[in-house]
Amino acid sequence: MKNRLYFIFFLITFSVTSQKKDLPIILIKNVEIFDGINQKTINGNILIEGNKISKISKSNISSTSKNVLVIDGEGKFVMPGLIDAHTHISMEGIPIGSAMVDWGTVNIISTQAAKHRLLHGFTTLRNMGGNAIPLAKQIDKGTVPGPRIYPSGAFISQSGGHGDFDDITAVPRTSDNLSYSERQGISAIADGADEVLKRTREQLRQGATQIKLMAGGGIGSSYDPIDVTQYSLKEFEAAVLAAENFGTYVGVHAYTPQAIQIAIEAGVRTIEHGHLLDEETAKIMAEKGVWLSIQPFMIEEQNDYPIDSPSREKRDYVYGHTDEVYKIAKKYKVKTAWVLTLRENRRLIVEMI
Repeated sequence: MKNRLYFIFFLITFSVTSQKKDLPIILIKNVEIFDGINQKTINGNILIEGNKISKISKSNISSTSKNVLVIDGEGKFVMPGLIDAHTHISMEGIPIGSAMVDWGTVNIISTQAAKHRLLHGFTTLRNMGGNAIPLAKQIDKGTVPGPRIYPSGAFISQSGGHGDFDDITAVPRTSDNLSYSERQGISAIADGADEVLKRTREQLRQGATQIKLMAGGGIGSSYDPIDVTQYSLKEFEAAVLAAENFGTYVGVHAYTPQAIQIAIEAGVRTIEHGHLLDEETAKIMAEKGVWLSIQPFMIEEQNDYPIDSPSREKRDYVYGHTDEVYKIAKKYKVKTAWVLTLRENRRLIVEMI
């Protein structure tokens, strides 16, 4: 199995990191192919032109081009690249509580994390907050290896919300005294519809492909209980307006039914997490075609917060609902994204509905 995976990594690395024109044509012969659609694999050949697969066939494939790299797959296994619908690549590999390390270190670590993800078979990441825009651009240019990244830019959060990482003494906050995370594009604090509108437009200006707002309490944040609702309807509507005018959408961090429902009313298209949603909320999501991007959090896999700490208590409460939310989503046929949870010990746990 290990040898079979090496071949996948080679194929993915070549096709994703090569973004230049006039790429060579690759003909891979004699491989076992899973096409991502049919349950049965086939033994055949694959023709790659540029960075796209142009043909898959059980029969021999010929090419008239002189610039063809022929690879004998020796019967190894090939599959489509995987997609992680919710990640924070700039924070992977950084221990919890140490996210405010200098930005140079963050860039080095996130570059290694991107390569690591690629070698685990992931060719596309949807980065839902934290400043991954520069990394995404450099991967697209072929400067560093990594998956294609669709970045959200900074987390947009209200004061005291899940994206407020500032010190407890940093109030009253003024526009000329931004926190470290704001200066580095990790988060963007916005209160009121006008500020939300501006911060959303700023992320789009920088290269965000979608927008991420914090709609409710979070586990790792210091100032918000898990059951609080963050942002008003008008504030959500401001973000949705800016995003839709730009041809994209808004996703929100939310766990509770109230936080989820107010976001959906404003036109939000994806709910990130959603572990505490109820059946009524699931029905609304299914009716409106709202996506649920949920993570397979499991208590036994985590050792990330001190015992008796507020974050540990919130974590245990949320993670205890993981099985239930999957069942509810499946029952009402909610559109559910495929998400990875990456542990510090590099174990991968993947779940899909």
